[in-house]
Amino acid sequence: MRLRKMAAACLASVAALVVPAASAQDRVAADGDRSSLPSRADSEAASSWQPLAGQGVTLSLSYTGEAAANVSGGLRHDAAHAGQLYVGADLDLDHMLGIGGGALHVAVTNRHGKNLAAMAIGNNTSVQEIYGTQNTHLAILTWQQTLLNGRLDIEAGRSQANIHFLNSPLYCHFQTNSACGNPTFVFKNSNFTYFPASSWMAHAKLHLTPQVMLHAGVYEVNPDRKRASDHGFNFSTKNATGVIVPWELSYGTDFSTDRLPRHYIVGGWFDRGDYADPLRDDQGGIAILTGRPAATRHGRSGLYFRFDQMLVRPDPASERGLSLFGVAMTNLSGRVEESRYLGVGLVQTGTFAGRDADTIGFAINDQRFSDLAMQRMNAARVAAGGRADIRRHQYMMELAYGFQLNPAVRLSPNVQYILHPDQTGAPDRTRNIRDAFVLGFKFTVDAMKLLGR
Repeated sequence: MRLRKMAAACLASVAALVVPAASAQDRVAADGDRSSLPSRADSEAASSWQPLAGQGVTLSLSYTGEAAANVSGGLRHDAAHAGQLYVGADLDLDHMLGIGGGALHVAVTNRHGKNLAAMAIGNNTSVQEIYGTQNTHLAILTWQQTLLNGRLDIEAGRSQANIHFLNSPLYCHFQTNSACGNPTFVFKNSNFTYFPASSWMAHAKLHLTPQVMLHAGVYEVNPDRKRASDHGFNFSTKNATGVIVPWELSYGTDFSTDRLPRHYIVGGWFDRGDYADPLRDDQGGIAILTGRPAATRHGRSGLYFRFDQMLVRPDPASERGLSLFGVAMTNLSGRVEESRYLGVGLVQTGTFAGRDADTIGFAINDQRFSDLAMQRMNAARVAAGGRADIRRHQYMMELAYGFQLNPAVRLSPNVQYILHPDQTGAPDRTRNIRDAFVLGFKFTVDAMKLLGR
């Protein structure tokens, strides 16, 4: 009964794809994994209620929810909802203390709900990007300082790599975690830290020219920060195993400088932390067969190229238009789960007449498993009585519509399809998991804007 109700609700939401509404709305764009994080500039919009603005404090309060139901395929049919409450504050230290270019950022999240992929699909990539670190958590506590007339921007404290690197406002027009907030290849192949699991960090952006930027950071790798019981207020580095160093060199323009804004970025990471071998145990056997702990390894690296390019913009006074984005990722060293990731997508901003802030988008990606992962999965299948015929590639795709109900509320019905789901969640299964068709519904409520109306 619960599944039928969820499926009916999702179908009704998908029907909104073809129903144009009457009035234009203000544009709301996500910022990488900050689909779960309100953008700071957005929070300062005139429509936002900010009772402490005169004291230099900008408040954030929002809720993001994501429902999903696999109506066909997977291990079984089910439905799940995951959500996040976000509470934050940005303090202008120039206004408050006379520290020019200084700011303090604080955020706490509460995540709750269930992960449909783990419950009913069996693959290793969620169809609800908001899932993860399911508790109340200190997500951000950082000092940000701009120097050299704004050319150098430094931020340090407690935060995560994935809200600073490898993200784009276009990615989180989608609900699938294979695209939003970051391509998940980086989390499977490194200790890249993710929101809201915070650890000690620092990163810096240096604008070599107005369009060219060098960006690098260093983030603590500590397995304690990924435990379900961690609340983010433990600042100890006692069990840290190293650091991860992400970097990017980018060329970018925006609507104020370019009719067709674009970003072209080459980046990568040097992971100098411990990790579990994807195949071998601590005595050299196949861990999934022996049941022994995985062997501990140290040090990995990877490389990526990503871009986004607006292709069509009919009116230079409007942000309506069609944008293309793409990502290609590979590992350079270490023993890894996946050997390659390719992703591409299109997002149209401004859909029907009067719907300038609405979006419609399609994204698809190919996750290619490494030889080590294939050997592990095939060994488990053969041991269970099946054939060694695990499929190497998992393809995930999504079609999503973003409906800006008003400046404070955004609704995003979506449909997702997983071709060749991997068997990470069901290693003893003797036959391939059926391709999964998922109905999804994502919504965001910005309470500060709601109160400001």
